[in-house]
Amino acid sequence: MRHRILLALRAIAGYGNGWARVLLVLALISLSGCKIYQSIGKSVGGFVHPVSGHDFVHIPNDEWNRKNALIYFYRPHSRWAGDEIESPSVYIDDKHYFNFRNDSFTWLEVKPGERQINMRRPLLGLEGMGSFALSMIVDAKLNVEAGRIYYLRYSEVSQPESVHPDMDSEHPLAQGDLQWVTRDYAMGESEIVSTRFLNSDMLAPNHAATSIVEVNEDTDYERAMAALEEEREVEIERLKAQGLYYENPWYWPFGSSSSLEADRKIEELEAAYVELEEERERQEELESGGGWWIF
Repeated sequence: MRHRILLALRAIAGYGNGWARVLLVLALISLSGCKIYQSIGKSVGGFVHPVSGHDFVHIPNDEWNRKNALIYFYRPHSRWAGDEIESPSVYIDDKHYFNFRNDSFTWLEVKPGERQINMRRPLLGLEGMGSFALSMIVDAKLNVEAGRIYYLRYSEVSQPESVHPDMDSEHPLAQGDLQWVTRDYAMGESEIVSTRFLNSDMLAPNHAATSIVEVNEDTDYERAMAALEEEREVEIERLKAQGLYYENPWYWPFGSSSSLEADRKIEELEAAYVELEEERERQEELESGGGWWIF
């Protein structure tokens, strides 16, 4: 079923008028059960809705936690981008944050570690489903470090003169339309300093210019748990092959005959996440002044 749907999506992308394609795609997607990638109502381009925010300026150091990392995204002006009807979407760890219009910049505060960065080009707001993308511009991992500031430059018509010194020349962010550039390069003429803030409004809402650390923490927990569940299955199969593991019958509720290393890791991960949630609650109470008192 999934293979047939993907073949149909490819065919639809090349035929019929725009809204007919959208209706057909939506009908197929509703049958698939796959994750839908879309930015309907957010993907307007610079030709239709030019960026109107303030001129570029770094956010103050006290507005982000130096235990995290800060990523600036910018798209210098070009005639090609200025004529764009729909702008591409930017995803971090498979979550949509903004559509990247011409002559703009924005930022995200992220948790240190490996962050997945994707850019998809929409067709009337639709971008793909599951592993199928109508147009995948960028699919890359960036390992960010605490306290560090990163500049990611997007342009379809020009590329930096050299690769960032901390990046392998074969890395996707060293050779595509979205590249990691140095601060010196970003501060150059006609680069980030000439762009305007990608503000969020009714015509082009976005969820950038904020901290997404908590979302990253939740994503990292989910990924780690999924990896440990797979590790647990492998460990069980190995122990079964050695005759060291068997499942207890349904009427014996006291666990299996053998303790698993993966189970220990899962318990530690769950305990660490509970502690993280409790710390979040404490922080919220501090920020709210301890709640309301009726006296």
